[in-house]
Amino acid sequence: MPKTKIAPDYLLLTATIMLLIVGMVMVYSASAAWAAYRFDDAFFFAKRQLFFAGMGVVAMLLIMNVDYWVWRAWAKVILIICFILLVIVLIPGVGLVRGGAQSWLGVGAFSIQPSEFMKMAMIFFLAKYLSENQKKISSFKKGLMPSLSLVMLAFGMIMLQPDLGTGAVMVGTCVAMLFVAGARISHFMGLALIGVAGFIGLIASAPYRIKRITSFLDPWSDPLGSGFQIIQSLYAIGPGGLMGLGLGESRQKYFYLPEPQTDFIFAILSEELGFIGGSLVLILFSILLWRGVRIALCAPDLFGSFLAVGIIAMVAIQVMINIGVVTGLMPITGITLPLLSYGGSSLTLMLVSLGVLLNISRYSRIG
Repeated sequence: MPKTKIAPDYLLLTATIMLLIVGMVMVYSASAAWAAYRFDDAFFFAKRQLFFAGMGVVAMLLIMNVDYWVWRAWAKVILIICFILLVIVLIPGVGLVRGGAQSWLGVGAFSIQPSEFMKMAMIFFLAKYLSENQKKISSFKKGLMPSLSLVMLAFGMIMLQPDLGTGAVMVGTCVAMLFVAGARISHFMGLALIGVAGFIGLIASAPYRIKRITSFLDPWSDPLGSGFQIIQSLYAIGPGGLMGLGLGESRQKYFYLPEPQTDFIFAILSEELGFIGGSLVLILFSILLWRGVRIALCAPDLFGSFLAVGIIAMVAIQVMINIGVVTGLMPITGITLPLLSYGGSSLTLMLVSLGVLLNISRYSRIG
């Protein structure tokens, strides 16, 4: 275990807190009208976001002071618990159905999403596995296949809910970790062909996924149906111009863009704060990702390095997918924007994961 502790990466911490503050402001701005109409309380979503953000920040600061090697010792146990939760959530009458997916556990308004926990559990376990078996990873049979089999098992269980977006982020994160560990590109090429075929099969098996693809290619073919969200998102971004309409002045949040405080919060941000506001948010994310990469490169051991790679890959993939969806560059997937979108499990787990990254930075002299 590393011995020398230094101060955490303050640039990473500052970028995280600034993004969280922007998210709090935008969740209120985007949700006030919808919350007042549905719950007779304009602050309904903002208060809940504040609660989860506060809980997440406390957890992040605590985790920041917990030696990251603890997660190596508990990685297998955490993974087993998350697999058990994925089984429990599929039991009829136990798992809660929201947005067409049976992916929640809890009582009433307060609940957790086991698939979100699985993303972090898989990062912990894979970092441990790769740090102990890096020399084997170039072998398909002895290194790559065992790890990928476990990842695909988790992906399959998540798809039973179904939750393609979360599953895709988890798989993408794990592939990034395997690639950095030294897996052969030729192996990935062969698996990519199988993956594409499987992805096409998943899309073809569910009519709503086919509609998402067709609406992505031509949203105007069904402007009041499958293309509605993309069109309304673009209607929000376009009028924002350079400076935006002003904070709180969005028009699309008034029942045009469905639940704008979640997946499409960046569209409302761009409408109110314009190109400059959107660019500043992307700069903050770029700082966060840059410092994460530096931490991974300067980590004192392989476990810390792979753990940092997994966390930063998870953040990067979610940001790219969410921004791609909001701007019409990718089909709708249901992926939230880290630290900005409204959400309990996703926000809290993101802050916890960044707390782990901050702890790794305390042993990494990154300059």
